[in-house]
Amino acid sequence: MSASVSLAVTHLVPLAEVDENKVTPGVLGFIVFAVMALAVWGLMKSMSKQMRKVDFEESAPAEAKTPGEGASPAKG
Repeated sequence: MSASVSLAVTHLVPLAEVDENKVTPGVLGFIVFAVMALAVWGLMKSMSKQMRKVDFEESAPAEAKTPGEGASPAKG
């Protein structure tokens, strides 16, 4: 192995140690959480962009005409 690879491996060994009395998410947990947070942020930004494109105006419903509409009222 080259010296730089050997040096990199020796620096990563402390990250891989597991202490039986201490359990934490560690660096890998933080990286996974950060990636998930960035993904959620990107999805929300995209959803916001798509929602701005949506036209929420509804067309006026066609009024149901009754048979006697427009006729003069009958006097009784």
